[in-house]
Amino acid sequence: MVDETVRAGAGHRTEVFVWLGLALLLGALSALVLIPQAQHLRSLRDGVRADATMHTRGTCALGQCSVAFEAQDRTVVAALPPGSSGSKYPVGAHLTVRYRADDPQTVAAAADVEGGGATLLAASTGAGAVLFLLLPVMKTVARARRRRAVSSAVG
Repeated sequence: MVDETVRAGAGHRTEVFVWLGLALLLGALSALVLIPQAQHLRSLRDGVRADATMHTRGTCALGQCSVAFEAQDRTVVAALPPGSSGSKYPVGAHLTVRYRADDPQTVAAAADVEGGGATLLAASTGAGAVLFLLLPVMKTVARARRRRAVSSAVG
C-alpha cells in the first residue's frame, strides 16, 4: 500500500511538471512571439498604403512570402512578416500593403495591420497557458479532498 502511494505521488508530480512545462511554453510563445508580432502589425496601421503583387509564396507563417510594390520611385521586394495572411494569395495576385515611410522593407498586408488575427492568437495562447497552470492546481485540490474523504471513512 505504501509502495503504491509513493508511485502514485511520483506520477502525480511528473504530471504536474508536464502541465507546468506546457503552461510555460505557451506563455513564452504568447509573451515573446505573438504579442510583439501583433504590436508590430498594429504599428503599420498608419503606414503608407501601396498596391502590391505577390512576388514569392512560401510558408507565410514562417515569413517566407514576399511582395513587390512601388515605393519612393523604385520597385521594392519585401518579405511579409511571419504569420501574415499572404498564403491566401497566389504568386502574381494583387493585394494592398502598408509599409513604413522611412523603411519600405517593413511591410505587412493591409488586411493584417488591424492585428485582429494576431491578437486573437496571442490571447488564446495566453489563455491556454493559464488553463495549463490551473489544471494541476485543480487536480491537486481534488486529490487532497479524495485523500481526506478516504481517511475520514477509514478512521
